[in-house]
Amino acid sequence: MSIKVGDTAPDFSLPAQNGENVSLVDFRGQKSVVLYFYPKDDTPGCTVESCAFRDQYQVFKAAGAEVIGVSGDSQDSHQKFANKYNLPFTLLSDQGDKIRKQYGATALGFLPGRVTYVIDKNGIVQYVFDSMFNFKGHVEETLKTLQQL
Repeated sequence: MSIKVGDTAPDFSLPAQNGENVSLVDFRGQKSVVLYFYPKDDTPGCTVESCAFRDQYQVFKAAGAEVIGVSGDSQDSHQKFANKYNLPFTLLSDQGDKIRKQYGATALGFLPGRVTYVIDKNGIVQYVFDSMFNFKGHVEETLKTLQQL
């Protein structure tokens, strides 16, 4: 099952790099969420994508959104990745890829995909960007969508 524009984003609770659990519902009614699924910490494409989100993070915040990255890596791996590249946002550990599969953020149906969702304050998916190789497009296109909300 893939989550599409107009769907209510499924709630989840996952551990962040700081050890705290983060739930999507925590943001409901308060701010939009840019939820990006990426394959693996500290790999070339994922580093480019995450650093692009980092470089535009204040613009996302100004647009009323929180950026959250999700991969199957451990909390420890996320902490090292965030520290190495000064990533100011939350990275969630989806070990076993349960949430990734629930959202349909896969490549070829089973590999970890690179998919970004813009979820509005009401929990409704407003935009989906699915591209394994347009790393910076995830940031550029979601930002355009947020600024139109």
